[in-house]
Amino acid sequence: MHRIVSLLPAATEIAAALGLMDQVVGVSHECDFPTEANERPRVTRCAVHGAELASREVDEWVRRALHDNGSIYTIDEPLLRKLQPDVILTQKLCDVCAVGYGTVAKLAQTLPGPPRVVNLEPTSLADIFDDIRRVAETCDVPERAEKLIENLSERVENVRERSTRILDRARCFLMEWVDPPFSSGHWGPELIEIAGGYDSLGRKHQPSAQIDWQQVLDARPEIIVLALCGYDTDRARHDYELLRRFPDFGSIPAVERGQVYVVNASAYFARPGPRIVDSLEILAAIFHPTEFPEFVSRGPDDRRVVRIG
Repeated sequence: MHRIVSLLPAATEIAAALGLMDQVVGVSHECDFPTEANERPRVTRCAVHGAELASREVDEWVRRALHDNGSIYTIDEPLLRKLQPDVILTQKLCDVCAVGYGTVAKLAQTLPGPPRVVNLEPTSLADIFDDIRRVAETCDVPERAEKLIENLSERVENVRERSTRILDRARCFLMEWVDPPFSSGHWGPELIEIAGGYDSLGRKHQPSAQIDWQQVLDARPEIIVLALCGYDTDRARHDYELLRRFPDFGSIPAVERGQVYVVNASAYFARPGPRIVDSLEILAAIFHPTEFPEFVSRGPDDRRVVRIG
């Protein structure tokens, strides 16, 4: 048995999918799935978490905090010591997503043991699957990872195989932030390709990047998906109202066709764990609903995706 502290939601979901939730003794302030995560002590905090700020204000606060402090998060060090972890799951991928790896590694060296610090740094679907293996191997359950990955891979290949038969690959724009505009990066463009779409603004296996609004107008996407980092569908709908006020928004083909969607990026697209495959299936249903009817929105109670345009 291990004593695991998870400092990011995706790692908590990976641990749960591997049947390790009973060994998770602490989580981050954002870990909310599965429901058992909400019963664990929270070892991180973020001053802006839960604040009702406009996306421009959030962006400015994050940039300022990173410049002044090097991080937007704080760790409850006394609590972490009390929990006595022997495994800490963290990441180097993004300073905006979770506590920085350097901070965690430095603190871990002062703890009894010291605990093993496991870095999860995916930029692709394959990397996400490798992270599942890494957590499983660290916690001595490697066979569970292979079974889980086999199931996830089968679902990915189901979408890939069926989408390759579709000749009409819609031009789309997967948007990670509204104000200022950010295109998608890392695994986002890969999901779009597998689901049967094409995003000329995406940065496959690279960090997402701020772009000029004119680039979106020039790309003329036929489908826009707002997968706003850390936002659920309700919060994303709020930012859609900001987007509607951007110059020439109504001239975009996606808007003219009523093909603008908001998705729960907090639970899916921005969380590189097992539910990333759910994200792929959501995109497949958006792009090609007749080909993937089993993934189409389940009605008004479906909080994964909402068509708003």
